[in-house]
This record gives sequence, C-alpha cells and structure tokens, in this order.
Amino acid sequence: MSQPTVVPHRIRLPLHRKLLPLLIVGLATVLTALSPKHLCAILRFARRGARPATFEQARFARRSVVAISLRCAGDGCLLRSVAAALLCRVHGTWPTWRTGVRTQPFSAHAWIEADGQVVDEIHPAGYFAPLLTVAPLRTARNDRHRP
Repeated sequence: MSQPTVVPHRIRLPLHRKLLPLLIVGLATVLTALSPKHLCAILRFARRGARPATFEQARFARRSVVAISLRCAGDGCLLRSVAAALLCRVHGTWPTWRTGVRTQPFSAHAWIEADGQVVDEIHPAGYFAPLLTVAPLRTARNDRHRP
C-alpha cells in the first residue's frame, strides 16, 4: 500500500515528547499486520467517544509519528496513517482514516483527513478512490457545545 516517496523534512520533537509517538508506532506496527477486516474493527472501536480532529491536530499527530519513525517518514503509508490516527485518539480526537486505490498505474495508499482536507500528502484530494474509511462518529454528545 505504498508508493515511492522522498523522506520529507521531519520536525524535531523534544525528548519528553518522543515516548508516546514511539509507543503508538509500535502498536500500529502490530495492528497493520492484521487483516483489513480486523484492522477496521479495531479502528472503529478506537474512535468511539472521540471528537473529530481538526486539521492542525491531525497534522501534528502525523508529523510526530514521521519524526520518530523512518518507516513512517518513507513509504510506510499504512503504518503512518494508523499511527497518526491512534495518536490523535490518545489526545481525545479522531481524524478520518482512509485507504484507497487508483488505476493506471495501479497504486494503493492509506492516509488521514481532517476538516475535509487530506493531511500532508503530496497527492490532492480525490487522487485515490477510497475503499476503507473510518471516520469520526458524529453524535449529539460529541457535537454539543460545552461551557
């Protein structure tokens, strides 16, 4: 599910901010070995009770996992997208997680979106046709304003 990429500029995280993304990437490594059916079931369970992530929250999560993992920084799009979604969840939010394909030439990819925008990907929205999507739940509890 990956495509050749150049390793992008990575942010530098202070030492005390590296542990959580490192643990999340480890968990995501285990989860990405599961079948798509089981991975989606776990992600659907994980999103429960989370607010929709803002673009900036999703971007920070993605950049954090890229900062601590060369695989996430390179062609590990499935690992990167799952880890970024889980890191958002640890902070109480959930982005839209997607996997999809394009034809001519065939390519598969996984990514996250927030506020209706693809987060830090080189391809524009609509470049890949989504096959699997785990979007934030929009319940009355999540959408009501809190004083």
